[in-house]
Amino acid sequence: MAPHAGSSEEAENGAGASAEPARILLHMPVDVRSLSLVVLATLASVFTLRWASAVFIPVLVGVLFSYALSPVVDWLQARRIPRAASAALLILGIVSGVGAAAYSLSDDASKLVDLLPAAARKLHDSVRSPPGRPDNTLTTVQKAAAQIEQAAEESTQAAPLSRGVQRVQIVKSKFDITDHLWSGTVGLLATLGQIGTVALITFFLLASGDQFRRKLVKLAGPTLSKKKITLQALNQIHDQIQRYMLVQLFTSAVVGVATWLCFLAMGLENAAVWGIAAGVLDLVPYVGSVVIATGAALVGFLQFGTLEMALLVSGASLLIHAMEAFLLTPWLTSRANKMNPVAIFVGVLAWGWLWGVWGLLLGVPILVVIKAICDRIDDFKSVGEFLGD
Repeated sequence: MAPHAGSSEEAENGAGASAEPARILLHMPVDVRSLSLVVLATLASVFTLRWASAVFIPVLVGVLFSYALSPVVDWLQARRIPRAASAALLILGIVSGVGAAAYSLSDDASKLVDLLPAAARKLHDSVRSPPGRPDNTLTTVQKAAAQIEQAAEESTQAAPLSRGVQRVQIVKSKFDITDHLWSGTVGLLATLGQIGTVALITFFLLASGDQFRRKLVKLAGPTLSKKKITLQALNQIHDQIQRYMLVQLFTSAVVGVATWLCFLAMGLENAAVWGIAAGVLDLVPYVGSVVIATGAALVGFLQFGTLEMALLVSGASLLIHAMEAFLLTPWLTSRANKMNPVAIFVGVLAWGWLWGVWGLLLGVPILVVIKAICDRIDDFKSVGEFLGD
């Protein structure tokens, strides 16, 4: 007897169903209330950080400086110099040295800043109309349009006024040197006030030593085991952040000196200013190297007059930064301090939007601090894993 047609179809459907892979469903419970609280807390934190940036920025800069300078103070204290005196001498020496260097290079820096617009215009004209080649059609049309517009303005100004029409003349306000002196004095006092605030915070943190860590250990709990775990975590966080700051300062100094010597060998003017700028902007990942390379290319083109020299100067700057980023820093940085490049880039953009230039400089150290803390707290280990390499 012939088999039933329906039974054959059911057999085929059963075979096809058995051939399909079993679907795996991820059951991730989402607590809407907790998620809403996290979002609200994040927005409140961002608003507070932006609103109170004048307070948070000096404090963070002072904390980072204290981590970087504490080995020097420890060494001086081991030589029987009081810790407060060691911190005061070190900070006074650094502030005096930076002030003397800034004063000696201020004229060169101002000349360099004035040269950048002229270099950009010259490069723009050279690219649009290379030397030895006649102007193209677009350039000719633009020049003709500019001449026609100028002639129209002259004819309009020369036209006589009709009766009953009141002539309006805009008169520029007179130059008042008092206003300029006042605004410049206020800006200078604000800058000096910020420097003094950072210096005082750094001094107090260096002079206190591990006093804050001892207080945190006391607050950890009454049992000895909790205090021991807290002390170990604080020591590890302190060592990790200190190692990162020392590596960053050392690599920035290496980049600054290498840039200065390289540009000096090429004959580029104001090489010392370029070296200092390269060392400072090396603290800003990705963005700092691009800024130095672009500015050096513009000034090199203005000085030497050829695109080849401009590309050579820019390439030398990028090569120095690349060797520091891919060879020197990975060799000096431990595995615990390595950061995810995507997290670094997004973090620098976020802190730059939040605090401007200071956010660009402090973005990576803040991420390192956050990662070091999250790695030691069980509930936040996923965040530390995300920030790590």
